[in-house]
Amino acid sequence: MPSTIDLEKKALRRQVREQLSAMTPEQMRQSDEALFTGFLALPQVQAAKTIFAFWGIPGKEPDTARLVEYLTGHGKAVGLPRMLPEHQMEVRRYLPDRPLVSVSFGISEPGPDCPLLSPADIDLVLVPAVCYDRQGYRLGFGGGYYDRWLEHFAGFRVGLCRSAVLQNRVPTQTHDARVDVLITETESLSF
Repeated sequence: MPSTIDLEKKALRRQVREQLSAMTPEQMRQSDEALFTGFLALPQVQAAKTIFAFWGIPGKEPDTARLVEYLTGHGKAVGLPRMLPEHQMEVRRYLPDRPLVSVSFGISEPGPDCPLLSPADIDLVLVPAVCYDRQGYRLGFGGGYYDRWLEHFAGFRVGLCRSAVLQNRVPTQTHDARVDVLITETESLSF
């Protein structure tokens, strides 16, 4: 039987999806531009040699494909998640000359032929979320992939959250990971 927190998370995911679906493509594009500008201005991003990012799911997450291409074009090594059985995840290096593989839920990921990156190889991770709260906690998509992976990562963590869906508090459990910095269109929150 689902816990009260699980039910709260499920309800909040539904609410945030409704809020995001009400945004126009132009609002999404403008939001993405502001989020990416804030992200790229972080000194930790500028100093990072290897960044673990994500390829955004259209309509659910920022369109990070443009951000990933910008980062690789400016000499950064970029890793992307590759889902494994039993809710595990690995990071494979994004190589622009190799096509991404489309998997379930509209997710695109590198193939197994792309170089594997260990947490020790990565300077900074851009952590995806349905939304965040003002304490740096995230509401994930429910699979626990990132929470498991982040248990083994000691580096810098950044989140992007559209102001329209920034929460005062998201329901959390002991395993829920938080970020070091959260970027919205108008502010940068440090924890």
